[in-house]
Amino acid sequence: MSSTNTAQTTLLSLSAPPDILAAVPYLLGYHPAQSLIALGLTRRQVQIAARWDLPLSQHSLAPFPAMLARERITELIVVGYGPGALVTPAVDTMRELAAKAGVPVAEALRAEETRFWSYLCDVPACCPIEGTPFDITTTQVAAEATVHGLVALPDRAMLEATISPATGPIRLGMRRATSDTAAALVSRLVDCRNPDRFADEYVTEALTRVRSAMTSPERLSDRQAAELGFDLAIIRVRDEAWTCMQDAHLPLWRDLTRRLEPRFVPPAASLLAMAAWRSGDCVLAAIALERALRIDPTYSMAHLLRHALEQLLPPKLLTDRLPTSSDLDTAMGSPKQTWLIPLLGLLDDQTSDDPP
Repeated sequence: MSSTNTAQTTLLSLSAPPDILAAVPYLLGYHPAQSLIALGLTRRQVQIAARWDLPLSQHSLAPFPAMLARERITELIVVGYGPGALVTPAVDTMRELAAKAGVPVAEALRAEETRFWSYLCDVPACCPIEGTPFDITTTQVAAEATVHGLVALPDRAMLEATISPATGPIRLGMRRATSDTAAALVSRLVDCRNPDRFADEYVTEALTRVRSAMTSPERLSDRQAAELGFDLAIIRVRDEAWTCMQDAHLPLWRDLTRRLEPRFVPPAASLLAMAAWRSGDCVLAAIALERALRIDPTYSMAHLLRHALEQLLPPKLLTDRLPTSSDLDTAMGSPKQTWLIPLLGLLDDQTSDDPP
């Protein structure tokens, strides 16, 4: 899967191959392996940092030329990680696409273990055939990144772990809170005499809860988190969170993605992906979507966002089209009992939850 980061990229000075190799992990958030990286520059400042898995899948670079034009990229740096047989064809393809788009390639590198090679230099004195040794930890770029608070985790698995399911006492507490919330909801349903009226009451309460969670600086209690897990199953409530989202909401969705029982995670993980994408962290967005789709391969919001990431689209293209809360009310009308069907499914299905 491809991903494109756009945040924090103008803080680092890239004047030589070791600087480039030192910057890439901080631009992505982790040290890549078997990857193709493209750093797009505008007026000699890094505008985007895009990554693809190697070997490249068919048509994976198809959206690349459009991204170069859309982001007004004036110069490109290409880096491949892995053995030459894996990296060289991918780098060659990217250089060809850049040439067709009229974007010059300032540098093209291959890195493997502690050595790098330049595809643009064939002078043995500066680019020996056995490669040039490098140590990114000793570069000025690494020091600059640390000063600016940028982090480069050892690998992608470590980044995945930052949104992995919580364990131990946190998991047990959430399991109890989820059970209590489910019992209270079942009790209300049993006492319900008018399903549409109950749906209207419940959706109104759920919208209040999600708005409160998005404006509160405090971490949600287990019970509040469990209630929100049920609430977000209702499309109107999830879309309220989606349309009102701000960059500051990312910690909320990260926390819920970790704490909620697995069957409740797809909406929260998709909202986390949207928040991460908005803030420029498309790697985290991709990981969140993978988590959502592993639990529910049919979850439509996750598929929509994944398609946008694979097409290297900027979040503004989607956020500019999001409806307001009033638009949602007009389009969807008054709550009906059918709105609660996904929520009722959560009450029935507990097979996807991990053991305590």
